[in-house]
Amino acid sequence: MTELATRIVMHVDMDAFYAAVEERQNPELRGKPVVVGADPKDGHGRGVVTTANYLARRYGIGSAMPISRAWRAAEGARRRGEPAAIFVLGDHALYRTVSGRIMNVLESRSDLFQQASIDEAYLDVSSLNTFETAAHLAREIKEEIAAREGLTCSVGVAPNKLVAKIASDFQKPDGLTVIRPDAVQEFLDPMPARVIPGIGPKADALLRGRGVTTVRDLRAVPLDELTAWLGRWGAGLYASARGISDDPVSNDWERKSIGEQETFERDTLEAGFIVDRAKALTSHVFRGLIANQFAEFRTVSVTVRFSNFTTLTRSHTPKQPIKSADDMWIEVMALLLPFLDHRENPKLRPIRLIGVRAERLARLEAAGDETTKEDALRPHR
Repeated sequence: MTELATRIVMHVDMDAFYAAVEERQNPELRGKPVVVGADPKDGHGRGVVTTANYLARRYGIGSAMPISRAWRAAEGARRRGEPAAIFVLGDHALYRTVSGRIMNVLESRSDLFQQASIDEAYLDVSSLNTFETAAHLAREIKEEIAAREGLTCSVGVAPNKLVAKIASDFQKPDGLTVIRPDAVQEFLDPMPARVIPGIGPKADALLRGRGVTTVRDLRAVPLDELTAWLGRWGAGLYASARGISDDPVSNDWERKSIGEQETFERDTLEAGFIVDRAKALTSHVFRGLIANQFAEFRTVSVTVRFSNFTTLTRSHTPKQPIKSADDMWIEVMALLLPFLDHRENPKLRPIRLIGVRAERLARLEAAGDETTKEDALRPHR
């Protein structure tokens, strides 16, 4: 007997997406550990790992790991007789193209659709009425993506986005996990508390310090105690530990910022070089604003990471919105230059990374018809 459901949500998550696309493009990579990210430069490279396929993950290599550390892990595995990892710089334009085709497939099979990132999305399929029918659709989607793109994905099917996301990670890669409403608590309880979205290393350490290691433990903590530990966020965790979430599947969200950052090949305090790279980042960010239909923004932020990994961010909101690349560059320079002397860098430490970000964005239609893409990109004299 099938179960009538009032709400059915899928979370579709591509498996090691960037690495999988690289393997598809280059058959010589198949069956080998693949790491996508910065150039490791024999252990002296800068930057981080973007993703690693499942063979490389067995070596302890994961997303956001420093690329030099990933290289050392790969070398250690190679010396133990394991296959050598292959490091790939990656083709982000290709990844976006492949992602677009996949998202079109997902959107066409859903009542409501929300792209969560380049390689994951939520689908509301409540009109199917039963989890049995939803599971059948999930299998069809997996087969269609495999046939069209030669890629695998993992799917979680559940009563809400929270549980669907956790379920999609449960049987990776190429998994399908269906959690019906009456099985939600049984599914969540034995899991580590950190599976709840939003619990990062700091929150996990805080909870562990109070004896909370599993979702069952978290569920046993009274609401007033959780809020005392974590403030208003504690109330959200109280609901999440019970698998409760009313978050809708919707693409009606507004992007809050656009930014870029660059890790230098070597730590430096050479003003000419740093200013040149900052100008290139500013130009790239501003073109990203225009490409995404934003006409102006209110706040500029500059991030600097020193050689000792101390990271500082400074922001400024001028009286008038920023509408041109020239105006943005003036703001970036005002924030950046103090890091090149004693004002923000009293020990004159070399700089490892800089970042530029535009925040509090306004779209073309919201800013008025008088601003066009051509106007925004045209230098102001």
